[in-house]
Amino acid sequence: MNRKATNRATNRTLSFTADEMRKFGYKVVDVIVEHFDTIREKPVARRANRDVIEELFKEPVPEEGEEFEDVVDTVVKDVMGNNTCQDHPRFFAFVPGPGNFISAIVDALIGGFNIITCTWFESSGAAGVELAAVRWLSEMVGLPDEAGGLFVSGGSEANLTALAVARHEMLKDDTKDAIIYFSEQTHSSIEKGLRVLGFYQNHIRKLPPDDEFRIDIDVLRKTVAEDRRMGRKPFLVVASAGTTNTGTVDPLVELSEFCKSEGLWLHVDGAYGAAAVITKKGRRILDGIGLVDSLSIDPHKWFFQPYGIGCVLVRDMKLLRKTFQILPEYMQDAHGVDEEVNFYEYGIQMTRDFKALKFWMSLKVFGLKSFREAISWGMGLAERAEEVLSKSKRWEVITPAQLGIITFRYVTKGFTEEKLDVINEKIVDAMTEDKFALISSTIIRGQIVLRMCTINPRTTFEDIEETIAMLEGFGVELEKELR
Repeated sequence: MNRKATNRATNRTLSFTADEMRKFGYKVVDVIVEHFDTIREKPVARRANRDVIEELFKEPVPEEGEEFEDVVDTVVKDVMGNNTCQDHPRFFAFVPGPGNFISAIVDALIGGFNIITCTWFESSGAAGVELAAVRWLSEMVGLPDEAGGLFVSGGSEANLTALAVARHEMLKDDTKDAIIYFSEQTHSSIEKGLRVLGFYQNHIRKLPPDDEFRIDIDVLRKTVAEDRRMGRKPFLVVASAGTTNTGTVDPLVELSEFCKSEGLWLHVDGAYGAAAVITKKGRRILDGIGLVDSLSIDPHKWFFQPYGIGCVLVRDMKLLRKTFQILPEYMQDAHGVDEEVNFYEYGIQMTRDFKALKFWMSLKVFGLKSFREAISWGMGLAERAEEVLSKSKRWEVITPAQLGIITFRYVTKGFTEEKLDVINEKIVDAMTEDKFALISSTIIRGQIVLRMCTINPRTTFEDIEETIAMLEGFGVELEKELR
């Protein structure tokens, strides 16, 4: 690997002059601005094989430092240039992360001031911002005043945290004969979190969904009754507010009523879809979300934050502290009065970066109305995709547009289901190779189908139409090859 040789002096204090820092900062800001300004012209998928990547970074630990500008240029070319652009307006795979410029700049502020949001003693201002941002989210979803939570790394940690609270509150951490219920459409982070918490397959009931891919209340009711009859301890139901596969929302009002009548904890994985509650249509679809015992929500999805920020909300914030508070001797100086919130006592992490600031500042700068319109736009894009797909005989809509997600399948006469599976798989490969846009596939009712998630507020109707036209073109060519 060729590097520009330099003989920078040893920098024992790891510091720079004010002019140097400004120069470096301007360089980074210029790179970020260029990325935001030109991303539409960039290929969506940029991926190299492992041998190429390892060769790029095959070097010993550098004993001498290099010029900052040279290292940034290397990062832009070799690192950023070999990643898929999940913030690209034609990235429709998985759940995109559109991000926003304000939060990107705030990340520099967070790193620059190097605040740890562990205790009130260390960061009362940061704690105040986190409390305010959590209160905003709680109000948005309709939780009561005593609700609260904290920011975490993402939906997986948010779900894990909520599941731990449910285990502690409902079982006093005794997992013997405990039973958890959720749909086969539930995100895999739930099952992973349950493993971490000491639950095994005999504790889990993965229920078949109804025809609309929601938890089937009748099946749930019968299964809970049977487990009780066998002497087991049902204690937790996990619902979804926007499944990753289809954007489906489980029947939250009915589930809340059932859980209350049965004495069960209701956790809702709203990592993807819960943010839509701030829109008129989303509020209707997510009816009952304020009735839950706990909720996960990912601001790095539909609140357009850079990756690495999730949030867990609990109907009674005190339960978080009951679950996680441990008071070691070396933290005695941080033990203040009860009114002071030490966030390390409310979750898994002690060392916590200041995630709340970028969410708080982006809401302060843009205002909630902007986010409301952005989310509504994303739902409208999926509905536009459904309109376009419905006009062609070559497409079958498998699940309609729901919370910005639609699934569909290339179909043609004279082909077996197995051959249609091959065509749909190869359509994804062809689009990935082309790099104009990116979609993903999934399996629904045993069929391989295509899936688009359209939450980027910078995506246009033209992006949708051109992408579907290209997908159809790939399908036609593959059909000819396989005849």
